[in-house]
Amino acid sequence: MSRINFFQEETDFKLQSPQKIRRWLNSVALAEHKSIDELNFIFCSDPYLLKINHEYLNHDTYTDVITFDHSENSKEIAGDIFISIDRITENAINFETSFQKELNRVIAHGVLHLIGYQDKTEKDQLVIRSKEELYINNYQCSTWNI
Repeated sequence: MSRINFFQEETDFKLQSPQKIRRWLNSVALAEHKSIDELNFIFCSDPYLLKINHEYLNHDTYTDVITFDHSENSKEIAGDIFISIDRITENAINFETSFQKELNRVIAHGVLHLIGYQDKTEKDQLVIRSKEELYINNYQCSTWNI
């Protein structure tokens, strides 16, 4: 049975429909021929995620998501996904989209990394972006009130 947990660090943000997100993410994993063991989503502030970026990745940049893979086999995914609510808010404005759709994109992005998709090259970026859109549109999570 999958465990999908949601936490907050240095933010008041809280998902309004966590059960819908859990069902959606299980559907995404199933479509990719995987199952979810345990996922921990940590919604946080920019300074909190910058500290994680410094400490674990030696990067000195703000980012919207950092994913740590804890999977123990190729069929199940497990990990911690840190998401900056500050970045989601700013990116939604910059990309002229809703906060909900941008949040869903970043949630999907983190899960897709755990599934095995990368975004280091331009070609990889095109693939992961198309997968994000596929899962956001197919499961209609962008209309959920989260």
